[in-house]
Amino acid sequence: MDTSARSPAWPRRVLALAVLALLAICPSLMAAGPAHAATVDTSASYVLVNRNSGKALDVYDMATNDGAPLVQWSRNDGAWQQWQFVDSGGGYYRLRSRHSGKVVDISGRSTADGADVIQYTDKNAANQQFRVVDTDSGYVKLINRNSGKALEVWEWSTADGGRISQYADLNGANQQWQLVKVTSYPDPGYVTGDINVHDPEVTKKPDGTYLLAYTGNGIQIKTSTDRTAWRNAGAAFPGGASWAHGYTNNSNDLWAPDITYVNGKYYMYYAASTFGSNHSGIFLATSTTGASGSWANQGLVIESNTSDNWNAIDPNLVIDDQGRWWLDFGSFWSGIKMVQLDPATGKRLNGTILSIAGRGGGAIEAPFIYRHGGYYYQFVSFDLCCKGASSTYRIMVGRSTSVTGPYVDRNGTAMTSGGGTQVLAGHGSIHGPGHQAVLADNDGDILFYHWYADDGSSRLGINKLGWDSAGWPYVY
Repeated sequence: MDTSARSPAWPRRVLALAVLALLAICPSLMAAGPAHAATVDTSASYVLVNRNSGKALDVYDMATNDGAPLVQWSRNDGAWQQWQFVDSGGGYYRLRSRHSGKVVDISGRSTADGADVIQYTDKNAANQQFRVVDTDSGYVKLINRNSGKALEVWEWSTADGGRISQYADLNGANQQWQLVKVTSYPDPGYVTGDINVHDPEVTKKPDGTYLLAYTGNGIQIKTSTDRTAWRNAGAAFPGGASWAHGYTNNSNDLWAPDITYVNGKYYMYYAASTFGSNHSGIFLATSTTGASGSWANQGLVIESNTSDNWNAIDPNLVIDDQGRWWLDFGSFWSGIKMVQLDPATGKRLNGTILSIAGRGGGAIEAPFIYRHGGYYYQFVSFDLCCKGASSTYRIMVGRSTSVTGPYVDRNGTAMTSGGGTQVLAGHGSIHGPGHQAVLADNDGDILFYHWYADDGSSRLGINKLGWDSAGWPYVY
């Protein structure tokens, strides 16, 4: 379908002339009073339903790329039909797609009637900002800050795929939208006890209990018997980690542990660094019990330095279907990397470094690869952590039939080109969910992550992970 095809312009001109003639005869029609700004909830997701057609504002073909056209489509409440209002100040908002993370954009900053409306990376530009104006009966108009024109369905179309454009504000039904608040992502499942964590990773022990490790002094540990009630269980290295001080400026604060139980032993990969630096190291420790104080340092696995264009933090061990060991890792810079490990030592097998995801220098980190069905799913976190309630972390995913990639998102965009399908993002008082891990448990696949409360504290998030008919994950 060519969504850019345009109908003949004469019906539009006839309508406009008729409106002008009516106003000339009855100027009192202009005295309806000033337009009032509508109130929107910036923490909510909305489906925008056109008054004329009854169809929803939609990203065509579920695209995630810059320049993808916006159309109307029969309402299905898919993520590609859900939009969040992001405050730009001065009464203007950007409309961000829950599916792609991109915003509604007037193509080419056009001020012309009939200009195409697309999605594009959020630049907070004037052509991406809209004023929300009340009309009547619960409908609003969206007036672009750059052009002063209204967002509309071109030529009053009622068909699926009808093109979205901008046009002079005629207050037509095709320029009016109902903001339908939809249920966004589920809140984290109920947990109790010691639940303040950052960068959590959970392993199920042979006795059926749970071992959680997370960023902190000497790597902090928690345990649970039921995945709901958690208690502190000390540090992996209660005496500190002097071997990592060259990367941490003599701090014992160690980051992002990843624990795997294999061959009767726990393998823990973890990172040593300082915030904003890529002078970083990933280390290995092993234990037969996983308990505090039982971990033996096995030394450095890989390091990055300021001359490198990658960052050796956020490690994740994945064992492929052939029994080969791989370590994926990375944060910012050129993105997510992968090296092969020797199962006999847990250290690097060779000098090859693979690139498996990136955003052109944008914020991406915390990879976690999980095998499901015939695919390897690479979960990553986009955007920013560590800013309390202002954190913008969100969980994205792509998949590949090979552990080394190429990984692509639902739309087929390569993760090395910024691709990723959104799995979970902030909503309500749940801010910046991210640094995720997946565990196969008796009752299904479980997603673990941290999120930030309104007071800025980081807490443990747990949700079940489902898989749709096309094999893509969702939280519930």
